[in-house]
Amino acid sequence: MFTEKDNEQIEYQGLTPEDITFQINCFKKGFPPIKLIAPATPENGIRILSEEEEIRLVSVFETSLSTGLSALKFVPASGAASRMFKDLFSFVEKAKNEEDAETIVNNSEFLSYFFNNIEKFAFYKDLVKATNNTKSKIALVNALLGNEGLGYGQLPKGQLAFHKYNDTFRTPMEEHMVESASYCTGSDGLSKVHFTVSPEHQEKFEQLYQKTRVGYQKRYGVQFDVTFSHQHKSTDTIAVDLNNEPFRDDQGNLIFRPGGHGALIENLNDLNADLIFIKNIDNVVPDHLKGETKRYKKILAGLLVTTRNKAYTYLEKLDKANAKDNTELLKSIDTFLKKELLIQFDSNFSSAQEKVDFYRKKLNRPLRICGMVKNEGEPGGGPFFAVNPDNTISLQIVEKAQIDIENDAQLDILNQSTHFNPVDIICSTKDYKGRKFNLPDFRDSETGFISQKSFGGRELKALELPGLWNGAMSDWNTIFVEVPAITFNPVKTVNDLLRPEHQ
Repeated sequence: MFTEKDNEQIEYQGLTPEDITFQINCFKKGFPPIKLIAPATPENGIRILSEEEEIRLVSVFETSLSTGLSALKFVPASGAASRMFKDLFSFVEKAKNEEDAETIVNNSEFLSYFFNNIEKFAFYKDLVKATNNTKSKIALVNALLGNEGLGYGQLPKGQLAFHKYNDTFRTPMEEHMVESASYCTGSDGLSKVHFTVSPEHQEKFEQLYQKTRVGYQKRYGVQFDVTFSHQHKSTDTIAVDLNNEPFRDDQGNLIFRPGGHGALIENLNDLNADLIFIKNIDNVVPDHLKGETKRYKKILAGLLVTTRNKAYTYLEKLDKANAKDNTELLKSIDTFLKKELLIQFDSNFSSAQEKVDFYRKKLNRPLRICGMVKNEGEPGGGPFFAVNPDNTISLQIVEKAQIDIENDAQLDILNQSTHFNPVDIICSTKDYKGRKFNLPDFRDSETGFISQKSFGGRELKALELPGLWNGAMSDWNTIFVEVPAITFNPVKTVNDLLRPEHQ
């Protein structure tokens, strides 16, 4: 199937012909839908913590952090902000003159709200400087989006002015640094944040960091250690035509596309910390609203430390020669797996050794605590009990695209879901001996997405790898905890910045 030139291109991507053949087979056979058993709800699957538990867990985390536990914050920040401005791009395409512009705005609730409140945006002061015609709506939008102005149409979200502070503003990158100082600073005084960025934007991120670092360090009494990485080239996937043959450009070159955010499991795998907090770049709030976010981060982290310590203790006991004869130990582990980790499995083992091996495998895995928010119409993956490849049943974050909605029973389970995943995740990625897990070993390669795109006016099919918090973490131990809606404040459109949570 592949020419010598193809093989050189494949090797340059850090892939092998076998990798490409596997990907093409994924296009041909598609991905089997995940089998849902039930939604995870507060009645079964999502923990509602009492005030006493919350206080205790905050204390557990703070004590662990002060006595040497290392923490790090992982922020996916590669995406461009262009989708935030979709309506504004459409506006300048359609508006040929000022009269056109007024008509279009008057017929659009979104655009009317944008222009009526434009002075409230954190970027407004810079926008005024970027154009000499603030009376023209067309000129204002061109100055906001175009490279001759602020260039927001081409920048990533992490570099936009999100929140006003007196005469200045903060970007999401800065807000993540400030937030990190309050719950992600180790006993060494270092607050570590890692951003995944696009190569073309890294220089600006680094410039912003160097420009702001010293001021924030003085203000918050910490030393920042901010690092960056790019999505690995080897996680790009081959594109195919509608007949599932490799898609080629006019020069006959194979076309590769980014493998979706699931590719970031490789970036996460490169990090070294006892606890890793994951949060999206646009989910930030101004200082006066950070209190609840900080508190719940500590609560979830305290639960992770508590649960991990239990698993570590059990694993150490399983290493002892008489473990298979210790019925009390095995019974205790069985209860822990079923009652705390909510894993459902058949307890009829053929031998005591088989039981020990099974328990060890289920305990010695990466662990994540996931905040869940009541679903009030926001898009996002949901919490469910689902069947795993080994026929056990466990908690999984599942995207709608993974569900067979043609199946009435599966659709009914989907419709019963009460919560969704706001990407508020805390991870433990080391085993009980302090060794890092190889995270790609714990993903389900039978999960993924196929979408239709175009290239040079021709249609193609693109392959996305198993998503970062669903298929890529499929074989992790998982606990869901309800968190308040105030901890989730995404910015999907520019007008979201006018919501009270961002003012």
